[in-house]
Amino acid sequence: MPVKVRIPTPLRKLTDNEEIVHVAATTVGGAIAELQSRYPGIKERLTDEAGGVRRFVNVYVNEEDIRFLQNQETALRDGDEISIIPAIAGG
Repeated sequence: MPVKVRIPTPLRKLTDNEEIVHVAATTVGGAIAELQSRYPGIKERLTDEAGGVRRFVNVYVNEEDIRFLQNQETALRDGDEISIIPAIAGG
């Protein structure tokens, strides 16, 4: 069973309107790389110039923030779920 990636609405135009995409990656960074190879342009929306996850993008593996795990080196197993959540600012 592959890893499930939940794509937020603002990024679905890059994934042919797919809400859920399956990847075969073993790390979060590998999942981002696989998404980029299938959907060019998505990586630049998720990562900054240094390659880290953008400050206003939250990435969760099974509901745990990767910033409190091993960031992009966080290991993935079959059946895991990655959620990409863009931060929402209000005023």
